[in-house]
Amino acid sequence: MSGTTFSNPGIHAGESTAAHAILIREQKKSLMLRAWILSGLFFMALPGTLLGFSNLMAISAGHGLAALPATLIQGHGHAQMFGWIGSFILGIGFYSQPGRWKNFLRLQLVCFVLWTLGVALRWTGNIYGWHWRILLPVSAGLELVAMALFLSAASRHKLPEQSQPTAPKPRVELWMISVLIGTVGLTAAMIFNFVECLRLGMSGKAISFPHALDQRYLALLAWGFLVPFVWGFSARWLPSFLAVARPNARLMKLALGLDLAGVLLGVAGFTLTATVLLTVSAVAIAIALQLLRRPHGAAKVQGIHPSFPIFARLPYAWLLIAACMSIWAALADVHGGIWGASRHALTVGFAAGMVFAIGPRILPHFTGIRALFSKRLMLLSLLLLQLGCTLRVFSEPLAYEGIARFAWKTLPISGMIELSAVLVFGVNMALTVVLGKSAFAQDNEPVKLAKVS
Repeated sequence: MSGTTFSNPGIHAGESTAAHAILIREQKKSLMLRAWILSGLFFMALPGTLLGFSNLMAISAGHGLAALPATLIQGHGHAQMFGWIGSFILGIGFYSQPGRWKNFLRLQLVCFVLWTLGVALRWTGNIYGWHWRILLPVSAGLELVAMALFLSAASRHKLPEQSQPTAPKPRVELWMISVLIGTVGLTAAMIFNFVECLRLGMSGKAISFPHALDQRYLALLAWGFLVPFVWGFSARWLPSFLAVARPNARLMKLALGLDLAGVLLGVAGFTLTATVLLTVSAVAIAIALQLLRRPHGAAKVQGIHPSFPIFARLPYAWLLIAACMSIWAALADVHGGIWGASRHALTVGFAAGMVFAIGPRILPHFTGIRALFSKRLMLLSLLLLQLGCTLRVFSEPLAYEGIARFAWKTLPISGMIELSAVLVFGVNMALTVVLGKSAFAQDNEPVKLAKVS
């Protein structure tokens, strides 16, 4: 996958019309991606992280999860997974498609409206309880329709045709297989969500999913959707960005197979066996991506902070921590602290850590912006995120499980630090998208296309 930039050397007059049409199409695609990113940043900062921070304050004040309704926790999670991560993925997914067929941009606009409205309605139903029996099924239905439109658009994108009839068919690359597994996981999670929201709307007594059901849903959402997506894009981008060898195909296939088996067992309720398989899969992918081997060249840090190679590797340490803590949780969790710390290490340390590191590297190019707004803000957001996540993952089991009372005082501090990290990242990306100089030539100037890996 690559971004596109534009320069202005003269080209033959006969090519100017075609080049201009390509320029206009790329400009419109980039504008739509900006809309997806800004929407994702909104859900990340306000319905997502700000609500998560207020939830943590309430839990810390009451010294336990009983002090907080489950619907607020689930509302926070939905805003983060669907509103933030989901919006980024759909936006990049649409941008990556050639989109040369008629009404492509119109379909993407409809998808954007349905998806954003669906997430917003879920937020309203979960948090305010206003007509929740109607809003929850409607919101889940809108998200599912939006996903169907995205899959419909993606299905029109075919692999390059063979140059010769006798030539072997082009293989689907391993990183694409990982992303496809993540797409299937996301679709399955959305169907799960729609069915349960419909059930709650028709006969449920509470706005939130029951605890046991929510545990299975989270296993599907985290390890069936989020993890394979990040693995796929890591396999695609990190070898180029970090100048490391391509992933070990056998180990990556093993990791994907173990992950799928772990997810299926987790959804079926075999929690301990599932966590063991997921931990082995995390070890396998960390080795497969060869992130600890000596680079064969200089990392690509043009336009971003030079600390990028460090922060692009750290998420996989958090993945291993999250997986190991899930085994501990399956064996010993009583009050939800170990499970909470494991999920936090996965969603914040692993997923958000990767977005905070790679986002400033790729999103400006994809949105047609020349450069990131601030390298220093990028570093600050990464440092704050790592510090806040470390405090949270360390403190949560100690506090919730009654091991050390002082941990109740460090939890709010971790929340404030993570909130600051999210706001700094959000401001940096929003200013990049809104104020950044366009990489597109003026409409009346000839253009030449150039690829950025």
